[in-house]
Amino acid sequence: MPNWELKSCCKHDQVVFLATIGVFTVVILALWRTIILTPFKLITVFLHEASHAIACILTCGKVEGIQVHANEGGVTQTRGGIYCLILPAGYLGSSFWGMALILASTNLITARIAAGCLGVALLVVLFVAKNWTLRGLCIGFIVFLAIIWVLQETTKVRILRYVILFIGVMNSLFSVYDIYDDLISRRVNSSDAEKFAEVCPCPCNGVGWGVIWGLISFIFLSASVYLGLVILS
Repeated sequence: MPNWELKSCCKHDQVVFLATIGVFTVVILALWRTIILTPFKLITVFLHEASHAIACILTCGKVEGIQVHANEGGVTQTRGGIYCLILPAGYLGSSFWGMALILASTNLITARIAAGCLGVALLVVLFVAKNWTLRGLCIGFIVFLAIIWVLQETTKVRILRYVILFIGVMNSLFSVYDIYDDLISRRVNSSDAEKFAEVCPCPCNGVGWGVIWGLISFIFLSASVYLGLVILS
């Protein structure tokens, strides 16, 4: 039975899990403005745009192209689908994927599955990418994941779980920050939240939806830590 109450917390694996998340968080915040984190920020943008694309496909729309730019922006060109579901899927979807990657890192088998799924997603998007920044990102991360996988399986450098955890933590933190920066601290008329406020009948402006999406993203992040501890208990 799952240990939902986290009795006898924290065991060795749980301590390592929490400590690693803490270390990764400090490293990410310390290097936030450096070029070192740029590829991982672009992966978060990729997952944001991929979430728009998935929502479009699930609501019977068509994805005409995806772009990720070096300035950490992105665009997903869609036709059809349910617009009011496609719009929030970007920010909330990337937060969800961050949670999924954090949870996947708790076990080697699920970490392998996560790495494989991410690699396949990058390969698929490579063929619909509309600019070379996204194409380069896809190729670069496919090679990166392949190297990490080979090291995991053939050497004593077994870091696949930590790489997946780092990408998950990075994605979760960047999603929360991106929502605050794009939707709350400054009002961008072309933002997903402002567009959503226009089509949603609820009496809430773009900043209000940014706050709501930010809270949901923070819940995803908190839930990933809690559920990770439950899995490891």
